[in-house]
Formats: sequence, structure tokens, C-alpha cells
Amino acid sequence: MRLGIFGGSFDPVHNGHLAVARACQKQASLDEVWFTPAAIQPLKHQGPHASDVQRIEMLQLAIDHEDSGPGRPRPQSSWRVCTLEIDRGGFSYTVDTLRQIHVELPEAKLFFLMGADALRDVPKWREPGEIFRLATPLVVRRAGQPEPDFAALTPLCTNETQPQLVEMSTVDISSSEIRRRIVDNQSIDDLVPAAVAEFISRQGIYR
Repeated sequence: MRLGIFGGSFDPVHNGHLAVARACQKQASLDEVWFTPAAIQPLKHQGPHASDVQRIEMLQLAIDHEDSGPGRPRPQSSWRVCTLEIDRGGFSYTVDTLRQIHVELPEAKLFFLMGADALRDVPKWREPGEIFRLATPLVVRRAGQPEPDFAALTPLCTNETQPQLVEMSTVDISSSEIRRRIVDNQSIDDLVPAAVAEFISRQGIYR
């Protein structure tokens, strides 16, 4: 199995996240993509705004929405929510997650989804060499971005896990912008799946 691990706060999940998953799944021929919400990201100063339960529910709603949308080439079962990091609690380190998945699924070929803008932070990660021994990085470059500099990443990878570039159209959406819009009573209908927008409104999240 070719398994993509997509980590992040997903606070909330939005259409940009889904576009990244689609692009990586198509261009790297991934059998599955696991959305893996962090408990607390080590490089962020505070934890997520929504609760763990709410973030998991929003991700599941987004996956269900993806399956029901028009022209979707892959079934819902190829995307799932992985709660390993939330279950573990505390700071979420990618290396711990990949090790656990590798132990549980030793035959799977692992891929790690990441934005090109995250390359500058790779040296700050815990055991980056082990991360890219376990998983091939799929580096997503949005249209208009410069060519990624793999100089710091390539030496951390093995011959079998050299980075792969994934190209996608520009999707200018951020979770922080969504939260700002909610505080300002602005619509987020064009930024998140309808089911996620309805859930946020019903739960009163981010207000």
C-alpha cells in the first residue's frame, strides 16, 4: 500500500487541505491518505482553537463531503482520519507517528505530505533524518511559487525516499483567515465544505 500521511492542526480543515490531498494522491498514486490532526504542534506557540473532538468531526465531515461531491474519482475509503497524535497527547512529533505506523503497517510504503514553505523548518524538526528514512516527502508547490530548494532535505533522505515534487493550482486559503472571518461575521462558504461550515455555525466554534 502507498500511504500518504497528512499532518496539521486542521483548525479548521478547509478546501485548500482537500486540494493538497487530491493533488498528492493523484500525482504520487497514493492508495490512501490519512489526515492526522496534531494534538499540539511543537513549532506553534499555542494549541488549536477547536477541541480535539471538533477537529476530528470536521475532518470526517470533509471526507464524507469529498465522497459525495460530483466527479470524485476515488472512494471515501481511500481517505481517513488518523487520531494517533491526538490519542498520544502532548506535543505531536512526526517521527513518533511515522514510527508507530511503520510498526503497525510494515509493508506499507509511507509518504509524508508537506508544503514547499515548510522546507525551511525541516532542520528544527525532531529527528528529521529518521522522518525521511521512514517516509518519502511529497513537497507541494502551488502555482506561482518558486522552485523549492531541496538542499537541506535531500541529504536527509535515503535512495528510496528522495523528495517528490507535487504541483497544484493556487488555493489561497488559511485556517487563520477562516477564523478571522467567523469573528467578523463574514461568510466562509467558499473556503470550507458546506457540512463543515454548518458544523462550525451550529457548534459556535471560533467565536
